[in-house]
Formats: sequence, structure tokens, C-alpha cells
Amino acid sequence: MNRKTTPVFKTAYRVLYGDTDAGGVVYNANYLRYFEQGRTELMREWICSYREIEALGYILPVTECWARYKAPAFYDDLLTIETTITELKRFTCTFNYRVTRLDDGRTRPSLLAKGYTIHAAVTREGKLTRLPADILDKLRTFAP
Repeated sequence: MNRKTTPVFKTAYRVLYGDTDAGGVVYNANYLRYFEQGRTELMREWICSYREIEALGYILPVTECWARYKAPAFYDDLLTIETTITELKRFTCTFNYRVTRLDDGRTRPSLLAKGYTIHAAVTREGKLTRLPADILDKLRTFAP
């Protein structure tokens, strides 16, 4: 069986001091911002910018999210945010994420967090809708 490989989009991010909590580690909710950065850059590079989608009268709000934390990140760490499009349904799109860091002396990056977000396509009035065919076609190019 010839299974399609899901393309992975990678974005680098340097942890800001303001991303950390009193314990000196990245505050857990900031990983959702990292997921957003990965998704935004994937869309901009592979599909179209969110600004272009909004100009067409659509928005893609998050309807569900999940994160699993595996190891801490710290101020000034250089992270890699790996983003994939994992599922397209009639009105929704799912993105998966892996946040990693390459530690000194290691050849493979450490997994710090993983997760997913699900987005629904809606009009500005809040009505569930499908995205335009050309955007859906581009999304399908990168989904399994």
C-alpha cells in the first residue's frame, strides 16, 4: 500500500522572557500561541494568509484544542514548531503540532509539547460554511 506522507511545515521561534512564568519556564498557555504561529506561517507559505481569507468574508475560529506537555522550555531557547494539516472535513480543518528543541550534545530534537487545533469555517455573521474551492483544493494538497 502506497501511503501519502503528510508534509511538515517548520517554523523557528526564540523564547522571549515574557513567555516564561515565575518558575523560569514557558507558561503553558503560550504553547497555544506557538501553535498559532506555526499554523499562521504554514497557511501564509502554502495556502494563503489569514488576511486574504478574512478579505473573502471568512474566519477560521478554533473550536477545539488539545496540548500535551512533555518537557519544559526556557527563556532564549530556540524552538522548532512543526505543523501539519491532518484532517479536512466538510466544515472543519485539523492541524497537528510538535514543539521541539535541539539540546547540546544531542543529534535528535527533544519533544517539548504536542497538540492539535480544530478550526471551523464561518462567515463574519457566524454561519458555518465551506471555504472557497480554491482554498480547499490547496488544503487538500497538504492533507493526508
